[in-house]
This record gives sequence, structure tokens and C-alpha cells, in this order.
Amino acid sequence: QFTPDLLPADLIGTMTYRPQTGEFVPRHGPIFSNIILADEVNRAPAKVQSAMLEAMEERQVTIGDTTFPLPRPFFVMATQNPIEQEGTYPLPEAQLDRFIMKLVVTYPTPEEELQILRRVGVEREVRLNTVLFPSDISHLQEVASRIKVDERVEEYIVSLVMSSRKEGETRSFHRFVEFGASPRATIYMYRCAKIRALFDGRSHVVPDDIKAVAEPVLAHRIIPSYEAEAEQLTATDLVNLLLSTVPFP
Repeated sequence: QFTPDLLPADLIGTMTYRPQTGEFVPRHGPIFSNIILADEVNRAPAKVQSAMLEAMEERQVTIGDTTFPLPRPFFVMATQNPIEQEGTYPLPEAQLDRFIMKLVVTYPTPEEELQILRRVGVEREVRLNTVLFPSDISHLQEVASRIKVDERVEEYIVSLVMSSRKEGETRSFHRFVEFGASPRATIYMYRCAKIRALFDGRSHVVPDDIKAVAEPVLAHRIIPSYEAEAEQLTATDLVNLLLSTVPFP
């Protein structure tokens, strides 16, 4: 649970003194896990966000003057409160860029909310069953890496990301873009398309895989301009404009 008073040491760990030996020894924090669920990640101050950057990018953390590798597989899932709520901090773009996807959770449907209502106050024993082991996830990652991607699909990925930037070929929607997607968007769209093909039972990526993962991969990496805000265009709208503009292979 991320809170405004959270410290970097609470997340990654710290050096503790052992009077028996007169030595300082590392005490690992909760980040030394396979899956990190950072609830309300934007409630933590900037120093904690900075501490997460090394872990998310390098798969390692530094405690004192020693660097420790994190367990494999390792990934971070986070929830975020609306920025306008009191006690929250906007996440830095560098950290947002390290999240592969951003999924927007909307309000439940009437049927779903009715199910929520019926479950409130009903005491049930929750039993969790093991679905996957860490070794299974590592195996799936290895299998996904062998999914084939045609050169034309690779070029389509690069064209989408390059077209989101003003430095590329001038397009009509560039006036709505302050900053385009980074090279990480190219890498993550490539990887996500492979995983989608794997889950669909295919040994190769098709262009529809790219279109399916484009919004969750790109939307939080494209910064709308003031003109876009004036037109009430969101980053998701800009991704849809991008997909409709770049030629489909």
C-alpha cells in the first residue's frame, strides 16, 4: 500500500546493524518478490517513485553500496487514483514509460454492480488455488520470444511509434501531440503482440495483434497538447487517430 509517508527503505530495504558482529547487513524490502502490486502508486512521494525506476528497468536495486538482483520473473502491477484527488502526486513520465500497459477500469455494468451488491455482507471462505509457478511464467516468456514477426509487421510497429512524434513525417494530428511515444513503446508493442499471438494459438504475429495492443501500450506514452485539451481529445483519441492515419500492412 503506497502512502504519502512511505520511504524508499520501506520498499527496497535498508542496511541494519548487528551488534553481535558489529556489521551492517542488508534487509531486503517487499520489492524482492516475483509480483509487486503497488496499490495507489501515485500516493507515494517522488523519492519512492525514483527508487522504483531502477527496479522496473534494471531488475535490480541498490542498498547502500551493494546492488542486488531481483527474483525472476519480476513485474510490477499498480493502481492509480485520479490525479485531482487530494494527497496524490503525478507520476513522472520516466516511470510511466516503464509500465508496459495502462488499462482504464471504468464503472461496472448494472449486472456487475448487482453481483457486487449481492456479495456484500456474505461471509465466504476464500480458497486460493495455485494456477502458475514462477517457472511456468518464465517458460511462457521463452515460448513467446520464439513467435515469428514478419518484416512488414515490424515496419508497421516502427511506423506507428515514429508517426506519434513530431520529428517524423508531418501528419494532421501532430498539432494535438506535445510529446510522442518513446522507443520503449516500440519494444513493448512488439512483445505484447507476440504474447497475444501466443494466447491465440498462433506461431506468428498478424497486423491485427498490433492494432489490438496499440491503445494500452501507447496511450499513456503520448502527451496531448493544449490544443488537444481544448478540443477535449484524450490520449486514447490520439491513438485512434494514429491508427487511422498510418497505412495498414
